Amino acid sequence: MKKKYDIIIVGGGVAGKSAASELAASGKKVAAVENDLWGGTCPNRGCDPKKVLVAAVEARSNANQLIGKGIESAPDVNWPDLMAFKKTFTDPVSEQTKKSLIEAGVDTYSATVEFINENSIRVNDDILEADQFIISTGAHPSILDIEGKEHFLTSDDFLSLPEMPETVTFIGGGYIAFEFAAIANAAGAKVHVIQHNKKPLKAYDQEFIKELMKQLEDKGVTFHLDINITNIQKSSNQFILTDEDNFNLTTDLVFGTTGRIPNIENLKLENAKIEYDKKGIKTNKFLQTSNSAVYAMGDVLSKSQPKLTPVASLEASYLVSLLRGKTEESLIYPEIPTIVFSSPKVAQVGVTPSQADKDKDKYDIATIDATDWFSYARLNEPVSLVKIITEKKSGNLVGATCMNNEADVLINLFSILINKKITANELSDIVFAYPTIASDLSSLLA
Repeated sequence: MKKKYDIIIVGGGVAGKSAASELAASGKKVAAVENDLWGGTCPNRGCDPKKVLVAAVEARSNANQLIGKGIESAPDVNWPDLMAFKKTFTDPVSEQTKKSLIEAGVDTYSATVEFINENSIRVNDDILEADQFIISTGAHPSILDIEGKEHFLTSDDFLSLPEMPETVTFIGGGYIAFEFAAIANAAGAKVHVIQHNKKPLKAYDQEFIKELMKQLEDKGVTFHLDINITNIQKSSNQFILTDEDNFNLTTDLVFGTTGRIPNIENLKLENAKIEYDKKGIKTNKFLQTSNSAVYAMGDVLSKSQPKLTPVASLEASYLVSLLRGKTEESLIYPEIPTIVFSSPKVAQVGVTPSQADKDKDKYDIATIDATDWFSYARLNEPVSLVKIITEKKSGNLVGATCMNNEADVLINLFSILINKKITANELSDIVFAYPTIASDLSSLLA
């Protein structure tokens, strides 16, 4: 059967759902197609459920820090109970997302999509045509192509583990590995992280990452750097990991944490004359692909900006305005904060220390050890570090990197200061509740 729409959204994640609902509310005839869970990765098997698990890490870490200072012992993590709590957030998402789309007047299809030509797709037994398309199919875990790769588990599997085993290993030193390592460690597992080179979390300040690794090692996490695993062999109920030299590690479970790749392999983009590369779909500054009728957004894009849910939501909002004729301007991205929810947390926004170090005539770098500051000392945090990047000519804050248990709060405050170009003098005129993380800002920028 053939059906015609004004706009078809391919992908029913956070951004796709938002765009579909808003475009339908504006009077457009809209369809949305999703081949997995409605709502996408973040609320189903990504940032939201991960943050639920991180809450247990925070509770245990905070208690451990205060042992002998009013707290007698830290609580144990009951993994099955924690996972049951997580499911109260994730289980309703897909059904509720689909229901909200239908209530918004969007036709929904649960199927895999393939393009037939520039303006039509195949969805099950239907041919859907549209004047315009938005591709928002997200990304999925990358799997190393090594012998025994079928034994890899992914981030999806970790977030659904019914029991935490005695030993878990993460191959890959990105943010997923560091976050899951902290979670598994807090849940009582012996944790190994294997990285093929000497620079895990390479996008972050390496001085801070070395300190983060030290903090995790003090908790019992083991890092193996410059190890290139080439084989995974199953032995009874365990797995043996080896490289081409003499490395040998036995583990109960092995997770591939080597990044994510765009969900484009089944779309048959060539049929629609849509250009792409290994990073995703190529677009211009209006998020328009090489096929002028097709736009793309979110993690499926080939882009330099971070592939994060709030970035995809920003892109969705922009495309709604563009397709409704509310704007003719190109999309301008703000400075976007990123964070590793490990233990402690590490976050950055704007110009990084490494970028500033390469242009010393333009930027100043100030490193602040805030470990003894009241905000962190009252919790007996083992470390609190901040790097402030200012522009020499204007004196304005242009970048910040921080590492402490409150980095998620602190980095958002820095993001506001940077994006709104709030000067130190203007900041000093603001009265914050005291004592809080925000009330430290003036001292950090002094």
